[in-house]
Amino acid sequence: MKKDEIILVYDQECPFCHNYSQLIRINKDHGKLVMINARDDHPLIKDIKKLGLDLNQGMVVKISEQYYHGTDALNILALLSSRSGLFNKLNYWCFKSKILSTALYPLLRSGRNLVLKLLGKSKIT
Repeated sequence: MKKDEIILVYDQECPFCHNYSQLIRINKDHGKLVMINARDDHPLIKDIKKLGLDLNQGMVVKISEQYYHGTDALNILALLSSRSGLFNKLNYWCFKSKILSTALYPLLRSGRNLVLKLLGKSKIT
């Protein structure tokens, strides 16, 4: 894969999403990770919405002109991760497989939605 900018669009108000974004490390051979809060007024957010990708249903990763949403975003981040440190090793082993990512992601999303509700946070609009 060509070295590029890897853009992660995530919900900064979600404790799980925020911590994940702070802990994930991308292998420098793949590019630089750029993080965007899904609640910000950013042009990329408008593009994501035009594509019909729901940021309440999953984070988005953009590499070049390719968009990855939800399960696919988690999977691609795992494959691009540096695997340095315990978190990145666990992330890689849990989400390198599309099958396992697909099985686990709905549980993670449900946990996220429950925590946001308990914290009184609104959905991303």
